[in-house]
Amino acid sequence: MESNVEHGEEGEESVIELFRDRFRLCTISIAEAEAKQNGMEISPLIVACVSDLAFKYARQMAKDVELFARHAGRKSVNMEDVILCAHRNDNLTAMLRSFSNDVKAKEPLSDKQKKRKKIPQSDDKAAADLIHS
Repeated sequence: MESNVEHGEEGEESVIELFRDRFRLCTISIAEAEAKQNGMEISPLIVACVSDLAFKYARQMAKDVELFARHAGRKSVNMEDVILCAHRNDNLTAMLRSFSNDVKAKEPLSDKQKKRKKIPQSDDKAAADLIHS
């Protein structure tokens, strides 16, 4: 008779397998599209190797990001955890920071953020001058 732990591990492994297969299909599709766009041919063996390496990298990055969040005392991952995880790759870090800034710029301000937003002193002086005039 199987224990719940063994059954849970089997379920987790099947989910990881399914995710790995979908990830592999996506990377193959991207590699083939890039090769076609650049007028190149790409070996299926190379695509499979790149796909596996990318999956292993993404899996390790996911573990690291989760650890960063846990270390900060949070239960959920935020953008800073992802950026911190990519710190060894300057190009990736720059791209993630740019993406993060773009996302933040598009977010509507919450009520807390609206209250915190200070009026620059020059605007304050101009308003005071108008009132006292």
